[in-house]
Amino acid sequence: MTDIRLVENKSVQKGQKLDHGQSLIAGIAGVEEVKSFLSAFPDYQPTPLVELKNQAQSLGLDTVFFKDEGGRYGLSSFKALGGAYAVARVVHAYVEEKLGRKIAPSELTSDECKKVASELTICCATDGNHGRSVASGAQKYGCRCVIFLHENVTQGREDAIARFGAEIIRTKGNYDDSVAASFQMAEENGWTVISDFSRAGYTEIPGLVMQGYTLMLNEIWEQSVKDYSHIFIQAGVGGLAAVVAGFYLDKMGDKRPKLIVVEPLRANCLQRSAEAGHSLAMEPGEETIMAMLECYEPSLSAWEVLEKAADYYLAVEEDMAVKALKQLAHPVGDDKSLKIGESGASGLAGLLTAAADPAIMAKLGLKSDSRVLLIGTEGATDEALYQRLLAS
Repeated sequence: MTDIRLVENKSVQKGQKLDHGQSLIAGIAGVEEVKSFLSAFPDYQPTPLVELKNQAQSLGLDTVFFKDEGGRYGLSSFKALGGAYAVARVVHAYVEEKLGRKIAPSELTSDECKKVASELTICCATDGNHGRSVASGAQKYGCRCVIFLHENVTQGREDAIARFGAEIIRTKGNYDDSVAASFQMAEENGWTVISDFSRAGYTEIPGLVMQGYTLMLNEIWEQSVKDYSHIFIQAGVGGLAAVVAGFYLDKMGDKRPKLIVVEPLRANCLQRSAEAGHSLAMEPGEETIMAMLECYEPSLSAWEVLEKAADYYLAVEEDMAVKALKQLAHPVGDDKSLKIGESGASGLAGLLTAAADPAIMAKLGLKSDSRVLLIGTEGATDEALYQRLLAS
């Protein structure tokens, strides 16, 4: 099955809709929930949406729009919207219970609230971006934070997390092993896990993480034209991809853009699940350069949304991610130069993979009037690695 490049989702049917709970975490209902907490994030600013007209024309398309998350909250990743938001919600509930009164989100950074929050310890496992967001939220609201990193996470990404005062615990194995370790130690010590991976019996907090991402989709909706024909969106466990799928399904129903989920060929658990017709874990193999996407089992809540609204799953080779990174840094014509990391560039890697294969182009319906949306989910979160890839 590792040679599969494009898989169609046979579960998608016309007239499907999100149920209320799905809309609240991955659709338009979630946006208002997030907006109600924006006073807890006084430094919030929308990130830019950039048109790559020359890139599009070089691929025989009408245009490509690129959402640049490299400057999000100074954390260089869309995940700044998820982990920190979930921390805010957990801290808010805890402080209200302890103080016995309603707390406005804007109060969370007050000395009184931070003193109460200091009783909390939150933790998570991460490849880098989610953990940095969780650590920044913990620092902002005054709670203790423990971050679990598997042995393949780079030192640069560890240093970026540690700058927010988080305690770092290194684990053997891969990302899934670090997730297991975080849950085990949390249970032993009474900590709260802020994970973006949902499973049976653990969906509420991952749902909050996903809900935080809906704010970015609302920004895109307000920043641009509404007639995209295609969206290429990268995925690890599937949280962001599900929010993209859910938001446009909620907004546009059957008139939504065609959604293509992009994964590394070495970690294509969602694609394999679509081929099997049900959520499926895969055995870990050789690590991928797209480290933020190196996940081997779909998130439960994400998979349930993707079943309804992801049209295709496309696997990409390692060298295509590097090619995409370089093309963003050194763009076609006078398109804007963008500093996007290897995982953040993988949506473009998916588009480049499709453009190199006429059969895939035809299957996806990509042609001269196609208008494509890409999301650059992270900037150069490991500067040394980024420079090495750029120079390779």
